[in-house]
Amino acid sequence: MSKSPAARSGSAPPAKARASGIAPVFQDPAFVPDLTVAENLRLTGTDRGAFRRRLGELGLDDVELGSLARGLPLPLLRMLDLARALAHEPKLLLLDEMTAALPADYADRVFTAIRRARDTGQSVLFISHRLLEVQEICDRVTVLRDGRNVVTHPTAEATEQHIVAAMLGERAALAVTQPQQVVRTSHVLPGEPALRVRELSGAGFTGGRRVRDVSFTLAKGEVLGITGLEGQGQDELFAMLAGDRHAAGGEIFVDGQRLVARHPRQAIRHGLTLVPSDRRHALLPQRSVRENLAIARYAAPRRWGWINADRERQQVTETIDRLSIDTRAQDQVRRLSGGNQQKVAIGRWLVGGFASLLCYDPTRGIDVGTKHQIYDLFGELAAAGNSVLMFTSELREIPLACDRVLVLFDGRVAAEMPASEADEATLLNAAHGLADTLADPR
Repeated sequence: MSKSPAARSGSAPPAKARASGIAPVFQDPAFVPDLTVAENLRLTGTDRGAFRRRLGELGLDDVELGSLARGLPLPLLRMLDLARALAHEPKLLLLDEMTAALPADYADRVFTAIRRARDTGQSVLFISHRLLEVQEICDRVTVLRDGRNVVTHPTAEATEQHIVAAMLGERAALAVTQPQQVVRTSHVLPGEPALRVRELSGAGFTGGRRVRDVSFTLAKGEVLGITGLEGQGQDELFAMLAGDRHAAGGEIFVDGQRLVARHPRQAIRHGLTLVPSDRRHALLPQRSVRENLAIARYAAPRRWGWINADRERQQVTETIDRLSIDTRAQDQVRRLSGGNQQKVAIGRWLVGGFASLLCYDPTRGIDVGTKHQIYDLFGELAAAGNSVLMFTSELREIPLACDRVLVLFDGRVAAEMPASEADEATLLNAAHGLADTLADPR
Protein backbone atom coordinates (compact mmCIF):
# COMPACT_ATOMS: atom_id res chain seq x y z
CA MET A 1 0.00 0.00 0.00
CA SER A 2 1.41 3.39 -0.98
CA LYS A 3 1.74 6.08 1.64
CA SER A 4 -0.06 9.42 1.48
CA PRO A 5 1.92 12.52 0.40
CA ALA A 6 1.87 13.73 4.01
CA ALA A 7 3.29 10.44 5.25
CA ARG A 8 5.97 10.34 2.55
CA SER A 9 7.10 13.89 3.41
CA GLY A 10 7.17 13.19 7.15
CA SER A 11 4.47 15.75 7.92
CA ALA A 12 1.22 15.02 9.74
CA PRO A 13 -2.17 15.48 8.08
CA PRO A 14 -4.33 18.33 9.42
CA ALA A 15 -6.67 16.02 11.34
CA LYS A 16 -3.75 14.47 13.23
CA ALA A 17 -2.31 17.90 14.03
CA ARG A 18 -5.72 19.00 15.29
CA ALA A 19 -5.97 15.89 17.47
CA SER A 20 -2.56 16.75 18.91
CA GLY A 21 -3.85 20.13 20.03
CA ILE A 22 -2.59 22.32 17.18
CA ALA A 23 -5.08 24.70 15.57
CA PRO A 24 -3.95 26.91 12.67
CA VAL A 25 -5.62 30.01 11.24
CA PHE A 26 -4.14 30.59 7.81
CA GLN A 27 -3.71 33.90 6.00
CA ASP A 28 -6.40 32.89 3.49
CA PRO A 29 -9.66 31.69 5.08
CA ALA A 30 -9.99 27.90 5.10
CA PHE A 31 -13.69 27.93 4.27
CA VAL A 32 -15.16 26.16 1.24
CA PRO A 33 -16.90 29.03 -0.60
CA ASP A 34 -19.95 27.10 -1.80
CA LEU A 35 -20.76 25.62 1.61
CA THR A 36 -22.52 27.30 4.50
CA VAL A 37 -20.74 28.18 7.71
CA ALA A 38 -22.41 25.20 9.43
CA GLU A 39 -21.32 22.81 6.66
CA ASN A 40 -17.74 24.09 6.93
CA LEU A 41 -17.86 23.39 10.67
CA ARG A 42 -18.86 19.79 9.99
CA LEU A 43 -15.87 19.36 7.66
CA THR A 44 -13.51 19.93 10.59
CA GLY A 45 -15.63 18.25 13.26
CA THR A 46 -16.17 21.53 15.08
CA ASP A 47 -18.79 21.54 17.83
CA ARG A 48 -21.47 24.15 17.08
CA GLY A 49 -21.98 25.06 20.71
CA ALA A 50 -18.28 25.66 21.30
CA PHE A 51 -18.11 27.66 18.07
CA ARG A 52 -21.07 29.80 19.16
CA ARG A 53 -19.43 30.49 22.52
CA ARG A 54 -16.22 31.59 20.83
CA LEU A 55 -18.19 33.82 18.47
CA GLY A 56 -19.79 35.45 21.51
CA GLU A 57 -16.36 36.11 23.02
CA LEU A 58 -15.36 37.78 19.75
CA GLY A 59 -18.49 39.92 19.70
CA LEU A 60 -20.01 38.15 16.69
CA ASP A 61 -23.23 36.72 18.12
CA ASP A 62 -25.28 37.73 15.06
CA VAL A 63 -23.51 35.46 12.54
CA GLU A 64 -25.94 33.17 10.70
CA LEU A 65 -24.58 29.64 10.42
CA GLY A 66 -26.71 29.10 7.32
CA SER A 67 -24.88 31.83 5.38
CA LEU A 68 -22.82 30.78 2.36
CA ALA A 69 -19.11 31.39 2.95
CA ARG A 70 -18.67 33.07 -0.44
CA GLY A 71 -21.15 35.79 0.51
CA LEU A 72 -19.30 36.86 3.66
CA PRO A 73 -16.69 39.66 3.76
CA LEU A 74 -13.05 38.60 4.06
CA PRO A 75 -12.52 40.15 7.55
CA LEU A 76 -15.56 38.30 8.90
CA LEU A 77 -14.36 35.01 7.38
CA ARG A 78 -11.02 35.48 9.13
CA MET A 79 -12.78 35.97 12.47
CA LEU A 80 -14.91 32.87 11.86
CA ASP A 81 -11.72 30.93 11.17
CA LEU A 82 -10.34 32.11 14.51
CA ALA A 83 -13.55 31.17 16.35
CA ARG A 84 -13.43 27.70 14.77
CA ALA A 85 -9.80 27.20 15.83
CA LEU A 86 -10.52 28.36 19.39
CA ALA A 87 -13.54 26.05 19.59
CA HIS A 88 -11.15 23.08 19.48
CA GLU A 89 -9.47 24.27 22.72
CA PRO A 90 -5.97 23.99 21.21
CA LYS A 91 -2.74 23.67 23.14
CA LEU A 92 -1.00 25.65 20.40
CA LEU A 93 -2.79 28.30 18.33
CA LEU A 94 -1.03 29.22 15.06
CA LEU A 95 -2.08 32.61 13.67
CA ASP A 96 -0.68 33.45 10.22
CA GLU A 97 -1.16 37.19 9.49
CA MET A 98 -4.35 37.05 11.54
CA THR A 99 -4.84 40.80 11.62
CA ALA A 100 -4.05 41.40 7.94
CA ALA A 101 -7.13 43.01 6.33
CA LEU A 102 -8.77 43.44 9.73
CA PRO A 103 -9.92 46.91 10.79
CA ALA A 104 -8.94 48.24 14.19
CA ASP A 105 -12.06 47.03 16.01
CA TYR A 106 -11.63 43.43 14.82
CA ALA A 107 -7.89 43.50 15.52
CA ASP A 108 -8.56 44.54 19.12
CA ARG A 109 -10.86 41.53 19.54
CA VAL A 110 -8.11 39.25 18.21
CA PHE A 111 -5.65 40.65 20.76
CA THR A 112 -8.16 40.05 23.54
CA ALA A 113 -8.57 36.43 22.39
CA ILE A 114 -4.78 35.95 22.29
CA ARG A 115 -4.37 37.29 25.82
CA ARG A 116 -7.20 35.09 27.06
CA ALA A 117 -5.58 32.04 25.47
CA ARG A 118 -2.22 32.86 27.03
CA ASP A 119 -3.74 33.46 30.44
CA THR A 120 -5.42 30.03 30.35
CA GLY A 121 -2.14 28.23 29.62
CA GLN A 122 -2.38 27.96 25.83
CA SER A 123 0.54 28.86 23.57
CA VAL A 124 0.20 31.18 20.58
CA LEU A 125 2.49 31.49 17.57
CA PHE A 126 1.66 34.87 16.04
CA ILE A 127 3.00 35.53 12.52
CA SER A 128 2.69 39.16 11.45
CA HIS A 129 4.26 41.90 9.36
CA ARG A 130 2.62 44.52 11.58
CA LEU A 131 5.55 45.15 13.87
CA LEU A 132 3.74 47.26 16.45
CA GLU A 133 1.34 44.36 17.00
CA VAL A 134 4.25 41.98 17.54
CA GLN A 135 5.68 44.32 20.15
CA GLU A 136 2.31 44.78 21.82
CA ILE A 137 1.15 41.17 22.04
CA CYS A 138 4.20 38.87 21.98
CA ASP A 139 6.71 37.80 24.63
CA ARG A 140 9.47 36.87 22.18
CA VAL A 141 10.09 37.68 18.53
CA THR A 142 11.87 35.56 15.92
CA VAL A 143 12.81 36.96 12.50
CA LEU A 144 12.96 34.59 9.52
CA ARG A 145 14.64 35.49 6.23
CA ASP A 146 14.84 33.18 3.23
CA GLY A 147 13.63 30.30 5.39
CA ARG A 148 16.30 30.76 8.06
CA ASN A 149 16.15 31.93 11.65
CA VAL A 150 18.01 35.26 11.68
CA VAL A 151 17.51 36.32 15.28
CA THR A 152 15.36 35.70 18.38
CA HIS A 153 14.89 38.38 21.06
CA PRO A 154 12.66 39.06 24.03
CA THR A 155 10.18 41.55 22.63
CA ALA A 156 11.11 44.11 25.29
CA GLU A 157 14.62 44.24 23.80
CA ALA A 158 13.55 44.36 20.13
CA THR A 159 12.76 47.82 18.77
CA GLU A 160 10.99 48.23 15.44
CA GLN A 161 14.26 49.26 13.81
CA HIS A 162 16.03 46.16 15.19
CA ILE A 163 13.33 43.89 13.76
CA VAL A 164 13.33 45.57 10.34
CA ALA A 165 17.14 45.55 10.24
CA ALA A 166 17.07 41.78 10.77
CA MET A 167 14.50 41.45 7.98
CA LEU A 168 15.94 43.86 5.40
CA GLY A 169 19.36 45.12 6.52
CA GLU A 170 20.42 48.29 8.34
CA ARG A 171 20.11 50.73 5.42
CA ALA A 172 16.62 49.62 4.45
CA ALA A 173 15.59 49.65 8.11
CA LEU A 174 16.37 53.37 8.39
CA ALA A 175 14.24 54.13 5.33
CA VAL A 176 11.11 52.34 6.58
CA THR A 177 11.27 53.04 10.32
CA GLN A 178 11.68 56.79 10.07
CA PRO A 179 8.57 57.81 8.10
CA GLN A 180 8.68 61.30 9.61
CA GLN A 181 11.56 62.00 7.23
CA VAL A 182 9.43 61.11 4.20
CA VAL A 183 7.91 64.19 2.54
CA ARG A 184 5.29 63.32 -0.08
CA THR A 185 5.31 65.36 -3.24
CA SER A 186 1.84 66.27 -4.49
CA HIS A 187 1.16 65.50 -8.16
CA VAL A 188 -2.51 66.51 -8.13
CA LEU A 189 -3.50 68.04 -11.46
CA PRO A 190 -6.12 70.80 -11.82
CA GLY A 191 -9.14 70.49 -14.07
CA GLU A 192 -11.71 67.74 -14.55
CA PRO A 193 -11.18 64.98 -11.93
CA ALA A 194 -10.42 61.45 -13.02
CA LEU A 195 -13.37 60.18 -10.97
CA ARG A 196 -16.37 61.97 -9.50
CA VAL A 197 -18.87 60.13 -7.30
CA ARG A 198 -22.13 61.95 -6.58
CA GLU A 199 -24.64 60.83 -3.93
CA LEU A 200 -23.91 57.15 -4.57
CA SER A 201 -26.10 54.66 -2.70
CA GLY A 202 -26.22 50.88 -2.65
CA ALA A 203 -28.59 48.11 -1.70
CA GLY A 204 -26.39 46.72 1.07
CA PHE A 205 -23.70 44.06 1.39
CA THR A 206 -23.81 40.93 3.55
CA GLY A 207 -22.48 41.70 7.02
CA GLY A 208 -22.16 45.46 6.50
CA ARG A 209 -23.83 48.85 6.13
CA ARG A 210 -25.13 49.94 2.77
CA VAL A 211 -23.50 52.88 1.05
CA ARG A 212 -25.62 56.01 1.54
CA ASP A 213 -25.21 59.24 -0.42
CA VAL A 214 -21.44 59.00 -0.77
CA SER A 215 -19.84 61.85 -2.73
CA PHE A 216 -16.17 62.55 -3.44
CA THR A 217 -13.73 63.35 -6.22
CA LEU A 218 -10.46 61.70 -7.21
CA ALA A 219 -8.15 64.09 -9.03
CA LYS A 220 -5.72 63.11 -11.73
CA GLY A 221 -2.34 62.54 -10.14
CA GLU A 222 -3.86 61.91 -6.70
CA VAL A 223 -3.64 59.00 -4.28
CA LEU A 224 -6.85 59.10 -2.25
CA GLY A 225 -7.12 56.89 0.83
CA ILE A 226 -10.32 55.48 2.28
CA THR A 227 -10.52 53.84 5.68
CA GLY A 228 -13.10 52.74 8.22
CA LEU A 229 -14.03 49.99 10.62
CA GLU A 230 -15.37 46.69 9.34
CA GLY A 231 -18.69 46.77 7.52
CA GLN A 232 -19.06 50.52 7.00
CA GLY A 233 -19.81 50.24 3.29
CA GLN A 234 -16.30 50.04 1.86
CA ASP A 235 -16.87 46.64 0.21
CA GLU A 236 -19.99 47.81 -1.58
CA LEU A 237 -18.44 51.12 -2.61
CA PHE A 238 -15.50 49.46 -4.37
CA ALA A 239 -17.78 46.82 -5.92
CA MET A 240 -19.99 49.54 -7.45
CA LEU A 241 -17.03 51.53 -8.76
CA ALA A 242 -15.56 48.39 -10.33
CA GLY A 243 -18.84 47.48 -12.06
CA ASP A 244 -19.31 44.35 -9.99
CA ARG A 245 -22.45 45.63 -8.28
CA HIS A 246 -25.27 47.91 -9.41
CA ALA A 247 -25.83 51.21 -7.63
CA ALA A 248 -29.28 51.85 -6.18
CA GLY A 249 -28.86 55.59 -6.69
CA GLY A 250 -26.38 58.32 -7.49
CA GLU A 251 -23.91 58.82 -10.32
CA ILE A 252 -20.33 57.97 -11.24
CA PHE A 253 -18.39 60.17 -13.70
CA VAL A 254 -15.08 59.18 -15.30
CA ASP A 255 -13.26 62.10 -16.97
CA GLY A 256 -16.54 63.99 -16.92
CA GLN A 257 -18.49 61.23 -18.68
CA ARG A 258 -21.24 59.42 -16.79
CA LEU A 259 -20.45 55.74 -16.23
CA VAL A 260 -23.18 53.12 -15.96
CA ALA A 261 -21.23 49.91 -15.46
CA ARG A 262 -23.28 46.71 -15.48
CA HIS A 263 -20.17 44.54 -15.61
CA PRO A 264 -16.49 44.97 -14.62
CA ARG A 265 -15.46 44.99 -18.29
CA GLN A 266 -17.35 48.27 -18.77
CA ALA A 267 -15.47 49.87 -15.88
CA ILE A 268 -12.18 48.52 -17.24
CA ARG A 269 -13.02 49.96 -20.67
CA HIS A 270 -13.24 53.38 -18.99
CA GLY A 271 -9.91 52.88 -17.22
CA LEU A 272 -11.27 51.88 -13.78
CA THR A 273 -9.42 48.74 -12.73
CA LEU A 274 -9.71 46.85 -9.43
CA VAL A 275 -7.05 45.09 -7.36
CA PRO A 276 -9.28 43.19 -4.89
CA SER A 277 -8.60 42.48 -1.24
CA ASP A 278 -8.33 38.75 -1.85
CA ARG A 279 -5.43 38.02 -4.20
CA ARG A 280 -6.97 34.65 -5.04
CA HIS A 281 -9.76 36.49 -6.87
CA ALA A 282 -7.26 38.43 -8.98
CA LEU A 283 -4.81 35.73 -10.02
CA LEU A 284 -4.73 32.53 -12.02
CA PRO A 285 -2.90 30.55 -9.32
CA GLN A 286 -1.68 27.66 -11.45
CA ARG A 287 -0.52 29.80 -14.35
CA SER A 288 2.85 31.49 -14.69
CA VAL A 289 3.89 34.99 -13.68
CA ARG A 290 4.12 35.92 -17.38
CA GLU A 291 0.59 34.73 -18.13
CA ASN A 292 -0.86 36.50 -15.10
CA LEU A 293 0.82 39.77 -16.03
CA ALA A 294 0.01 39.57 -19.74
CA ILE A 295 -3.67 38.61 -19.46
CA ALA A 296 -4.85 42.22 -19.09
CA ARG A 297 -3.39 43.01 -22.54
CA TYR A 298 -6.12 40.89 -24.08
CA ALA A 299 -9.10 41.96 -21.96
CA ALA A 300 -10.79 43.75 -24.86
CA PRO A 301 -12.10 41.57 -27.77
CA ARG A 302 -10.69 44.08 -30.28
CA ARG A 303 -7.22 43.06 -29.14
CA TRP A 304 -7.76 39.37 -29.82
CA GLY A 305 -5.90 37.89 -32.74
CA TRP A 306 -2.21 37.40 -33.40
CA ILE A 307 -0.15 37.82 -30.25
CA ASN A 308 2.88 40.06 -30.54
CA ALA A 309 5.09 37.83 -28.42
CA ASP A 310 8.08 40.19 -28.51
CA ARG A 311 6.02 43.16 -27.32
CA GLU A 312 4.35 41.04 -24.63
CA ARG A 313 7.69 39.74 -23.41
CA GLN A 314 9.10 43.26 -23.27
CA GLN A 315 6.17 44.65 -21.26
CA VAL A 316 6.18 41.71 -18.85
CA THR A 317 9.94 41.94 -18.31
CA GLU A 318 9.75 45.70 -17.72
CA THR A 319 6.99 45.20 -15.14
CA ILE A 320 8.87 42.42 -13.35
CA ASP A 321 11.94 44.65 -13.14
CA ARG A 322 9.96 47.74 -12.12
CA LEU A 323 8.22 45.92 -9.26
CA SER A 324 11.19 43.70 -8.32
CA ILE A 325 9.01 40.58 -8.59
CA ASP A 326 10.81 37.47 -7.37
CA THR A 327 10.36 34.96 -10.22
CA ARG A 328 12.20 32.00 -8.74
CA ALA A 329 8.83 30.19 -8.60
CA GLN A 330 7.49 31.82 -11.76
CA ASP A 331 5.91 28.70 -13.31
CA GLN A 332 2.95 28.88 -10.90
CA VAL A 333 2.05 32.20 -9.30
CA ARG A 334 0.54 30.42 -6.29
CA ARG A 335 4.05 29.44 -5.24
CA LEU A 336 5.11 33.09 -4.86
CA SER A 337 5.11 34.87 -1.52
CA GLY A 338 2.10 36.99 -0.65
CA GLY A 339 4.03 40.18 -1.40
CA ASN A 340 5.09 38.98 -4.83
CA GLN A 341 1.57 37.79 -5.62
CA GLN A 342 0.30 41.27 -4.76
CA LYS A 343 2.89 42.83 -7.06
CA VAL A 344 1.64 40.59 -9.86
CA ALA A 345 -1.99 41.57 -9.15
CA ILE A 346 -1.04 45.26 -9.45
CA GLY A 347 1.47 44.73 -12.24
CA ARG A 348 -1.02 43.23 -14.67
CA TRP A 349 -2.65 46.69 -14.94
CA LEU A 350 0.73 48.29 -15.59
CA VAL A 351 0.91 45.92 -18.57
CA GLY A 352 -2.75 46.24 -19.60
CA GLY A 353 -3.13 49.97 -19.00
CA PHE A 354 -5.45 51.97 -16.74
CA ALA A 355 -6.42 55.52 -15.75
CA SER A 356 -7.57 55.02 -12.15
CA LEU A 357 -6.48 52.09 -10.00
CA LEU A 358 -8.90 50.88 -7.31
CA CYS A 359 -6.87 49.06 -4.64
CA TYR A 360 -8.59 47.36 -1.72
CA ASP A 361 -6.14 46.81 1.15
CA PRO A 362 -3.18 46.42 -1.23
CA THR A 363 -0.60 45.85 1.54
CA ARG A 364 -2.56 43.12 3.35
CA GLY A 365 -0.25 40.50 4.81
CA ILE A 366 2.96 41.58 3.09
CA ASP A 367 6.34 42.50 4.55
CA VAL A 368 7.37 46.03 5.42
CA GLY A 369 9.85 46.31 2.56
CA THR A 370 7.27 45.36 -0.06
CA LYS A 371 4.78 47.79 1.48
CA HIS A 372 7.16 50.67 0.88
CA GLN A 373 7.74 49.49 -2.68
CA ILE A 374 3.99 49.74 -3.25
CA TYR A 375 3.85 53.22 -1.66
CA ASP A 376 6.65 54.32 -3.99
CA LEU A 377 4.86 52.81 -6.98
CA PHE A 378 1.68 54.72 -6.18
CA GLY A 379 3.73 57.91 -6.05
CA GLU A 380 5.24 57.13 -9.47
CA LEU A 381 1.80 56.43 -10.94
CA ALA A 382 0.48 59.72 -9.56
CA ALA A 383 3.47 61.59 -11.00
CA ALA A 384 2.59 60.12 -14.41
CA GLY A 385 -0.96 61.52 -14.15
CA ASN A 386 -2.69 58.32 -13.06
CA SER A 387 -4.97 58.18 -10.01
CA VAL A 388 -5.18 55.68 -7.16
CA LEU A 389 -8.16 55.08 -4.85
CA MET A 390 -6.92 52.95 -1.97
CA PHE A 391 -8.85 51.43 0.91
CA THR A 392 -6.63 50.49 3.82
CA SER A 393 -7.26 48.90 7.20
CA GLU A 394 -3.76 49.94 8.34
CA LEU A 395 -4.01 53.53 9.53
CA ARG A 396 -0.27 54.11 9.83
CA GLU A 397 0.26 53.86 6.09
CA ILE A 398 -2.13 56.65 5.09
CA PRO A 399 0.43 59.51 5.48
CA LEU A 400 3.04 57.37 3.70
CA ALA A 401 0.95 56.50 0.65
CA CYS A 402 -1.87 59.05 0.27
CA ASP A 403 -2.48 62.72 -0.46
CA ARG A 404 -5.93 62.84 1.15
CA VAL A 405 -8.13 60.46 3.16
CA LEU A 406 -11.86 59.85 3.58
CA VAL A 407 -13.26 58.01 6.60
CA LEU A 408 -16.43 55.93 6.23
CA PHE A 409 -18.91 55.47 9.05
CA ASP A 410 -22.38 53.94 8.75
CA GLY A 411 -22.16 53.92 4.96
CA ARG A 412 -21.36 57.63 4.69
CA VAL A 413 -18.27 59.81 4.37
CA ALA A 414 -17.86 60.92 7.99
CA ALA A 415 -14.63 62.90 7.65
CA GLU A 416 -12.16 64.15 5.06
CA MET A 417 -8.67 65.52 5.67
CA PRO A 418 -5.20 65.85 4.13
CA ALA A 419 -3.26 62.64 4.73
CA SER A 420 -0.47 64.63 6.39
CA GLU A 421 -2.92 65.53 9.19
CA ALA A 422 -4.36 62.04 9.54
CA ASP A 423 -2.93 60.74 12.81
CA GLU A 424 -4.32 57.48 14.19
CA ALA A 425 -6.35 59.10 16.98
CA THR A 426 -8.14 61.43 14.57
CA LEU A 427 -8.88 58.62 12.13
CA LEU A 428 -10.17 56.29 14.86
CA ASN A 429 -12.46 58.98 16.26
CA ALA A 430 -13.94 59.53 12.81
CA ALA A 431 -14.19 55.78 12.18
CA HIS A 432 -16.30 55.46 15.35
CA GLY A 433 -18.57 58.31 14.28
CA LEU A 434 -16.95 60.82 16.64
CA ALA A 435 -15.74 63.31 14.02
CA ASP A 436 -16.40 66.91 15.02
CA THR A 437 -17.58 67.86 11.53
CA LEU A 438 -18.81 65.95 8.55
CA ALA A 439 -16.66 65.90 5.45
CA ASP A 440 -17.15 68.35 2.61
CA PRO A 441 -17.96 65.93 -0.24
CA ARG A 442 -17.00 68.50 -2.88
